[in-house]
Amino acid sequence: MIERIKSAMVGLGAGWVLWLLLALSVVSLAIMLERAWLFWSLRDDVATLMRDLGRFLRGGDLDGARQRLEQSPSAEAAVVIAGIVEADLGPDAAEEAMAGASALQKVKLERRLAYLGTLGNNAPFIGLLGTVIGIVGAFEEFGKGAAQIAPMAGATAGPSEAVMRNIAEALVATAVGLMVAIPAVFAFNTFQRIVKTTLSNTDALGHVLLAHLKAHPEGIAATADRVSMPHKTPDRARAGMAPARPGRVSAPPAAAEPAKPEESEPEA
Repeated sequence: MIERIKSAMVGLGAGWVLWLLLALSVVSLAIMLERAWLFWSLRDDVATLMRDLGRFLRGGDLDGARQRLEQSPSAEAAVVIAGIVEADLGPDAAEEAMAGASALQKVKLERRLAYLGTLGNNAPFIGLLGTVIGIVGAFEEFGKGAAQIAPMAGATAGPSEAVMRNIAEALVATAVGLMVAIPAVFAFNTFQRIVKTTLSNTDALGHVLLAHLKAHPEGIAATADRVSMPHKTPDRARAGMAPARPGRVSAPPAAAEPAKPEESEPEA
């Protein structure tokens, strides 16, 4: 059994390991470029966004705050918009809505990063597999050379050359594995740091909204109702009647005095 495995390893050599590492490195590079483009497209000035959000909320303008957030392409703005939509239901509902939106944004940002982490951890072991195969081949060639009876000193040059070739191939496999793993680990750590920073900014913006909702629940509810409901004209204005001024009581109209009857003169 061992001889069959050894024969298969020596027959295939370490070349297929190098091709496998090359294919994995191409996929890794594609993921790095795709993630870098995503994070670049979601960038925004979070400090300015937070100042604008606080200004709109202090003015009780939820509609303006939502429009300002919709202008931002960032993941932080998308999470806070979910909280503003549910603001009329209270701070607890807004907090739950933002928690759900934050979880969705986290999944979106961390997509395909597991591949980079896995490749960075296992590419050296794949290269080590190629090294082991090369060393096995080298010892195989060395055993063949030792079994031969060399009448001259130069007869061992053939086996020694084959041994050195297999050892060199083994070391190349290790080097390629490290060359694939190092960029993958670097990109994985960089993108994970960006994800953590984005989630921290999201939490900060969400607390700005929750602080205002908890401090002014009635005002926020009234503002949300005013934004969602059309403006109605009072009945008094529709009837064309001017509202009575406070502090003045209109006097009732004076009643007409009855006409006095004319007195008749006595006849002579």
